[in-house]
Amino acid sequence: MSAGASGDLREALAMTLALQPVGEPAGNVTIARGAFEGRSVHAALVENRTASGSIGALEGERLAAVFRVATIERSPLVLFLDSAGAKVSEGLEALGAFRRLFRAGLEAALAGAPIAALLGRNCFGGASMLAHLAGQRLFGPATRLGMSGPAVLAAAAGMDPLDEMFRAMAEAAMSPAARAKASEANRTWSPGTDITPWLGEALAPDGDAAARFRLRHESLALRLGRPPAAPPWEALRRRELERIYPGGYEARESDALLEGTGRNAVGEESFLGIVGNKPLGAERAWRFADAAWRAAKAQAAPLRVFLDCASHATQLEEERIVLTEYVVDMSLALAAAARARPVELTILGKAGGGVYVALAAPARRVSSVHGADIQVLPGSAVAAILGSSREAVPSFDNYRASGVADEELKLGLLP
Repeated sequence: MSAGASGDLREALAMTLALQPVGEPAGNVTIARGAFEGRSVHAALVENRTASGSIGALEGERLAAVFRVATIERSPLVLFLDSAGAKVSEGLEALGAFRRLFRAGLEAALAGAPIAALLGRNCFGGASMLAHLAGQRLFGPATRLGMSGPAVLAAAAGMDPLDEMFRAMAEAAMSPAARAKASEANRTWSPGTDITPWLGEALAPDGDAAARFRLRHESLALRLGRPPAAPPWEALRRRELERIYPGGYEARESDALLEGTGRNAVGEESFLGIVGNKPLGAERAWRFADAAWRAAKAQAAPLRVFLDCASHATQLEEERIVLTEYVVDMSLALAAAARARPVELTILGKAGGGVYVALAAPARRVSSVHGADIQVLPGSAVAAILGSSREAVPSFDNYRASGVADEELKLGLLP
C-alpha cells in the first residue's frame, strides 16, 4: 500500500509526512512535525470533539505559535481541520484568542510560508477562515465547509436541520463537489488515493503572496456572476465621526459601506467601514476588500476601519459561492495595507463572529465606542448551537480582559 492510500484523510496525511507529535495535545489541537521531499514540515491538526466548536483560548495559543514559527522560517505548514470553529461555549475568551490566532495566520500567509489545508468532516466558521489562508485545500469525501454550519443556516431559514429538503439543499451548496466547482484551489480526495502529488503542488514555495491573494480577489468578482455593483455613493454625516474627527471629515456611504477622510489631533487619516448593522454578504464583502486592496497599494495616511455589523449573512445562497473566501479576502487586504500604513479598527455598534475577526486581526489596535456590543455570534446563532443565548451585554472590562478590544472611546454623544 502506497503512502496516503488509507481510508482516512488524516491517517493518509500522517503516513505521507511521517508525522511525529511535538509535545502534548492542547485540547483539540495536536502539533506535529514531519518531512516532505527532503523538507521539514510543520503540521497542526484540529479535531472536532464538541458541538460548540474546537478552537478556544488554549487551542488558539498553540495554533498561533506554529503560525509564527512558519512565518520566521518560511517553512511549509499543513493544517488538518475537522472543526465547527471557535468554541462558542468559551464566549469572548474564544473570540479574543481567535483574533490573535488569525493575525498570526495572516502574517504567515503574506510572508509566503507555503500553507496547505486538508479538511475533515466539518469545517465551519473560524476553521473555514483558517482553511482559506492556504493556497490549496483538499476536501474529504464528506467534508462540509461554510461560514455557517447547517444548524445555524437552518435556524436562519426557519427550518429543521434534519428536514430532508433542507439537508438536500445544504448538501448541494456545501458539498466537496460544489466547492471544487467554485475554485480550482479546492480538490476532493478519493479514499485510497496517494496524496503525495497534491502535497507537492500545495507546498510549492510561494513567490509574491500578496500579489497572489490580490489575483484571487479579482477572481472572486467573477464568481459573483455579475459585476459587483451598489447604489450610488451619498454624502454622510454621523455624530460619531464628528467627535472622532474634530478637525473635520468627508464621508460617503453606499449600501452600508463607508469611506472617507478625516482629521484628528494626530493628523489626517482615511477610513473605510461596514455599517448599518446589516448582515455581511459576499458582494458587500468583495466591495470592501476591493477598497482595502486599493489602500494596500497607497503609501499614505493611517487607515481606520469602522464596524457596525453583528455577523455575516446566514443564507444558503451566500454559502453556494463560498462566503468564507470573501470574508478572508477582506482580512488579507487589510493585512496587506497594514504593511504600508497603520491600520486600526473602531467598533461603532455591533460586532461579532468572522466579520469581527477579519477586521480586528490585521488591526494594530481595536477601539470600541462606549456601549458597543461585541459578541461571538448573534444570539440566534448561539442558541442554535448551544440551545441558549446570553442576555446581558458585556462591559468594556470584559472586552479588554478577553482581548477583543484595547481601548474604549467615550465620545459623549447626546441623544
